[in-house]
Amino acid sequence: QVQLVESGGGLVQAGGSLRLSCAAAGRTFSGHSMGWFRRAPGQEREFVSGISWLSQTSYYADSVKGRFTISRDNAKSSVYLQMDNLKPEDTAVYYCAAGRADFVMGPYDYWGQGTQVTVST
Repeated sequence: QVQLVESGGGLVQAGGSLRLSCAAAGRTFSGHSMGWFRRAPGQEREFVSGISWLSQTSYYADSVKGRFTISRDNAKSSVYLQMDNLKPEDTAVYYCAAGRADFVMGPYDYWGQGTQVTVST
């Protein structure tokens, strides 16, 4: 069974940093893009960032550009999201996802269960 397991969420003050990790189990997603999405209470799911298989291409939502950095370690079947200068509006459940193929903009077919990020003022 394919699983994506996120970790690294938590409570942080505005201006702080968190690093989310996502590890794939059951398969390696070799040749597939990986991404991070988030859903804040009462809002639609937002595509935050994506990265291609060889890390040659990446995408960032305008709301996180310059503050978040996506990376991956294919040897560990893992993807990371370094989040710096966090703002209260970054509060959301963050989901890791694996793409159907190596297209950073998706579609994304495999999903983790999510990790909560809460940014306090």
